[in-house]
Amino acid sequence: MAKDDEMPPEEQKKRQPGEQKRYTDILTEQIEHGLGEIQRPAGGLLSSGFSAGLDIGLGVLVMAVLLTLTSGELPEPIVEMLVASAYALGFIFVILGRSELFTEHTTLAAFPVLAGRASLGALGRLWGLVYVANLVGAAFTALLVVIVGTELGVAEGPAFGRLATGLVETRWWVMLLSALLAGWLMGLLSWLVAAAEDSISRIVIVWLVTGAIGLAHLHHCIIGTVEVVSGIIATGEVTVGQFGRFLLLSSLGNATGGAVFVAAVKFRHSTRPAPERTN
Repeated sequence: MAKDDEMPPEEQKKRQPGEQKRYTDILTEQIEHGLGEIQRPAGGLLSSGFSAGLDIGLGVLVMAVLLTLTSGELPEPIVEMLVASAYALGFIFVILGRSELFTEHTTLAAFPVLAGRASLGALGRLWGLVYVANLVGAAFTALLVVIVGTELGVAEGPAFGRLATGLVETRWWVMLLSALLAGWLMGLLSWLVAAAEDSISRIVIVWLVTGAIGLAHLHHCIIGTVEVVSGIIATGEVTVGQFGRFLLLSSLGNATGGAVFVAAVKFRHSTRPAPERTN
């Protein structure tokens, strides 16, 4: 995410301390940041994407631990809210740590293309590299958290199974629309974090938005991969075919939600000329 100190000096001078960023300033930052990511070497994108896949899965370990500890001990609504907060933890690690996450780039990297400063081919290259690296990191973390959680006795297999089955046992069109909403929220998150003025504000925004995704059980292709793969490893209740169906529909929905409902709409809104005032 772009920080104020990464803005050109002339842009910083236009805004007084404490003054809220204008939407045109946010768009400019997003375009420049997205263009910088598109132009990064493949090695940098792969390593950063792999890091994001690793980090985001740590939230799943905490989710499984909470489900194990609270099973039958707390009312279900309380358990759901605690697990949703743990769901947000991995996103905080990724976004504040500035790793490359596919569902952020469905919006961020689309802005330079909409502005005519990058090609669709360059966008596809970025999406492909980050997506694959995210999935590899997520799958590795899934294996790690199941082994460590179960061997330490802090997370039981049924907890991982519950997380996985809750994602895959959904009708295809519901899963697609759920993923679209998740992608929409992730794209909005990218915009809101760019608008935030300090790290505390960014943490709160990430927690609120991603916690809402977790609480609503929306389908996110990357952290969902950690949940589903961990369920396959821990219990075998989910099949590889169900995982493939989940990954296809969630990826398609996430990409559509971020690119269309946020990037295209925000770009159109921010570049539309303001109406002239009449006396």
